[in-house]
Amino acid sequence: MTQTNSGILNRIRARLAPVLLAPPILAFLPALTLATFWIGGEVALLWVALGLPVLFASIGGFSVTSRNNTPRDSVTGLILREGFEAQLEHTLEDCAKTDLRSALYFIEIDDYKELTHREGQEAIDRVLQSCGERIASTLRNRDTVARIGDSKFAVILSPVMQLDLETCVQMAGRLQAAMEEPISLDGTSLYASCSVGLCLNTRAPGKTGNDWSHAAAAALSEAQQNGPSGIRVFSTDMQQRTKARGSLREEVTEALEAGHILPWFQPQICTDTGRVSGFEALARWMHPVRGLIPPGKFLPVLEEAGLMERLSQVMLYHSLTALNAWDAAGLKVPSVGVNFATPELRNPNLSENIKWEMERFDLPPSRLSVEILETVMTDRPDDVVTRNIAALSELGCRIELDDFGTGHASISAVRRFNISRIKIDRSFVLRADRDPEQQKLISAILTMAERLELETLAEGVETVGEHALLSQLGCGHVQGFGIGRPMPFDQTLDWITAHEAKLQEAPEIGRHTR
Repeated sequence: MTQTNSGILNRIRARLAPVLLAPPILAFLPALTLATFWIGGEVALLWVALGLPVLFASIGGFSVTSRNNTPRDSVTGLILREGFEAQLEHTLEDCAKTDLRSALYFIEIDDYKELTHREGQEAIDRVLQSCGERIASTLRNRDTVARIGDSKFAVILSPVMQLDLETCVQMAGRLQAAMEEPISLDGTSLYASCSVGLCLNTRAPGKTGNDWSHAAAAALSEAQQNGPSGIRVFSTDMQQRTKARGSLREEVTEALEAGHILPWFQPQICTDTGRVSGFEALARWMHPVRGLIPPGKFLPVLEEAGLMERLSQVMLYHSLTALNAWDAAGLKVPSVGVNFATPELRNPNLSENIKWEMERFDLPPSRLSVEILETVMTDRPDDVVTRNIAALSELGCRIELDDFGTGHASISAVRRFNISRIKIDRSFVLRADRDPEQQKLISAILTMAERLELETLAEGVETVGEHALLSQLGCGHVQGFGIGRPMPFDQTLDWITAHEAKLQEAPEIGRHTR
């Protein structure tokens, strides 16, 4: 009988806590005490003053102090995975006993490794600290925030009576917006995007904390594949796709030879005329069962398997085939850009192989843009990579410096490699139309390029505002989701035709003359 009464009391306590401890109720406590004094005088006020703390303690209002002993992250001050897992189980128990609802969020900073390499660990620690503070400020005091990985945070919403999917998605949007606000670092603004995966406890595939956690992780993985800045809610088919990704390495070699890994083409636009100035070939894997597998998943696997040189050969062959097909269709595509991996740039026969391929397809070398990263550039004139790039330039290929601004290429190296065009990295373009600091950085890069007589292209253009600003500042070409997403070759034909038709109606964006 005592055990039954205890269970009833626990259920009552669990139901009352979310209501009595909610911010709206706590806000009325001063008014309650004042009304008590008016009605019952000092005696009544004394009873309320003594009774409220007792009631508060009985429903767990002081239980937060017990969590203060949980080990915390030294950078963000948030609880770590061990404390997170314990709170996850506690939340599930509350929900199971009381039919309350909760939601679990996994949030991860996009391109964390590249960001760390570019900014340094000290700056990244400040970014993580700021992100933790912003997440916490978006939530209620009783919600749980944890750091569960180098760049990953978790949020457990305190159980409540009413919580629907729309509210959870809106919360995900607020969390993402808070994290993606500019972060001030030594007088400059740093922008970092994040992906969010979430799962309501009522949608979890099982009843344990691991089941719920794996569901949120699957949603995050899905968001990252559709990112940056993706948000996804867990669904049952996600779990199957997540399990299927485990055997990628076993299949990647066969996929490359079977023609499942092919270039998709992302358009590049001239800001003066609005016309297509080229396409960049980007590797995509269309799996016959799993669907589209993003490059971030399979490129590291190809690199581990030593297949990056073979991938470059496949990309080059299909890119030159596309150029011939565009020409045959009467569509004007001046060039196609192909990324060459470091292993192929170290091939002593590279320039001869490229020359043979261009002659085979009956195309002038100027139709091929060889895209290289700053990280492959070296100051050693006898290096194989240096000689290959110089030979390709002499052959007539265009040499483009990709992700400019994220490495350490010197001006002398840019001149020595005979770079034709620099591609301004996405990190400088992000929100440039709203951030004066971003605009100053872009202007400085464009001024340098103008003095060195280099063409410029901005990557990662996602909005009309960014496009317009870059045009006004004098950036020659733009590329990004706001212009066109990477697409299979057969879709490029209709895309070019539709884009050319729009040009007949839309006015040109004026550019600023310096």
